[in-house]
Amino acid sequence: MNMLHVGLTGSIGVGKSFVARVLAELGCHVLDADQAAREVVAPGSAGLSAVVEAFGEGVLQKDGTLDRQQLGSLIFADQSKRQLLNSILHPYIIALQDEQLRELEALDPEGIAVVDAALMIESGGFKRFDKLIVVHCRPEVQLKRLMTRDNLTREEARKRIDAQMPQEAKRMFADYLIDTSEGFESVRERTGEVYKELRRIGQIQRNQSQSI
Repeated sequence: MNMLHVGLTGSIGVGKSFVARVLAELGCHVLDADQAAREVVAPGSAGLSAVVEAFGEGVLQKDGTLDRQQLGSLIFADQSKRQLLNSILHPYIIALQDEQLRELEALDPEGIAVVDAALMIESGGFKRFDKLIVVHCRPEVQLKRLMTRDNLTREEARKRIDAQMPQEAKRMFADYLIDTSEGFESVRERTGEVYKELRRIGQIQRNQSQSI
């Protein structure tokens, strides 16, 4: 396989989306797991049927689409329900992403594909990738950003952060770390460095596969 496959992850409110945008600007093919998650529960899909079977008709709106707000309220405060939802959707999301990756590789075999997913480490999905980038920032910066972005109280933002795997734990899985604590310019610079390294690794892999 010539195309380099890279995972991009990080906790809520750390600036992962900005890093994804910069990587796309630099020429990477960026796939958003949130977008894939929406596609696999489209009306009439097997994913939506599986969610309804597990959580009941109450998670559907009148037009037959998924009521995300209702589902979110069910799973947010209940870890077992959250894990159940993830266990249902992850296989569908991974299958869709694998199909998208194959299509991208056919179009641009020497490119870099980046899959942006918040729960990549928790689900074990990171193991599918050649390299893993973990975005992080100082805890007080994360808290402040989340409060501002989602208009939350300090307590609400803290609850959302605490519901996820701690940043320190995620960092241990990284091949590359991008710290967003100091703002956009330093993030852009660091992301550029990581991109150059990924291009170099991709070239080495291609050379090795051609010499076999």
